[in-house]
Amino acid sequence: MVKELEIEFRNLLTKEEYDRLIEDFRIKEDDFFEQTNFYLDTADFGLKERNSALRIRQLETQYQLTLKTPEARGLMETTQILAADQATAITDGANIPVGPVRDTLKEIGINHEDLQVFGSLKTIRAEKDYKKGLLVFDKNFYGSISDFDLEYEVSDYVKGKEIFDKLLKEYQITNHPAENKVARFYNHVYKNNN
Repeated sequence: MVKELEIEFRNLLTKEEYDRLIEDFRIKEDDFFEQTNFYLDTADFGLKERNSALRIRQLETQYQLTLKTPEARGLMETTQILAADQATAITDGANIPVGPVRDTLKEIGINHEDLQVFGSLKTIRAEKDYKKGLLVFDKNFYGSISDFDLEYEVSDYVKGKEIFDKLLKEYQITNHPAENKVARFYNHVYKNNN
């Protein structure tokens, strides 16, 4: 189990901006990896109402169950590693296993038995260390669309924002702050169908 404060800056990119960054940062084909996020919430979106999110992330060799809850700056991530059969059981409707994610759900007033999978998002990702942070180059597929974004994960909000803003300016990238992936997924898939 890991509890970690997530501070990240995110900007949507055009395909041209994305391609230019991939080239300029010398990202090679074998630097990319695929991950799929399965998002869970209650039928009435109780987590969303609390500005929180719960996902199962399928990576090549493992599954991670991560609950994100708001902090003064950033999000607190509570993560548990799952076996493949546990992840499959949850996506098929089983309960969240005993552990820190379930404990935190209870603390914020969410009954783990009320959770259900409401969709998934696939990402093709590459990462690069950059000025004491991590640059993340993502191409995302959800609903009927795909999009591109650049994330910068840091430990210091003020310095991170300064570095990220400077990077966008240096590469002449339009400042288009992006919502996190679960919010974009929700807005596209659910709001477009209502």
